[in-house]
Amino acid sequence: QVRLVESGGGLVQPWESLRLSCAVSGNIFSISTVNWYRQAPGNDRELVASASNSGTTNYADSVKGRFTLSRDNAKNTMYLQMNNLKPEDAAVYVCNVALKKYVNDLLQNYWGQGTQVTVSS
Repeated sequence: QVRLVESGGGLVQPWESLRLSCAVSGNIFSISTVNWYRQAPGNDRELVASASNSGTTNYADSVKGRFTLSRDNAKNTMYLQMNNLKPEDAAVYVCNVALKKYVNDLLQNYWGQGTQVTVSS
């Protein structure tokens, strides 16, 4: 019943910007933590950005100062603003959220389908 739909990926040149979106639909009571991961072919999955339910955000060293995680609680949508993109940022970016449904007070994890970001020089 819960679905995460990601969008915003594409092809950009170095120093350009993209904003990824992760829209959550379903019978959702509240969204707790939010994570953005990325994975490139031949590389391990990397946690790029995370946000706790208190609003505290953390970023990988490789993206600090360039990426910003935000959320629109009214729309149940999460964003990853990516500025000053570099070729090494190219990857499939995946949204992950922990949320509570009306039917269950227990936190559950859900994953998006992923969106491709390509940075070409």
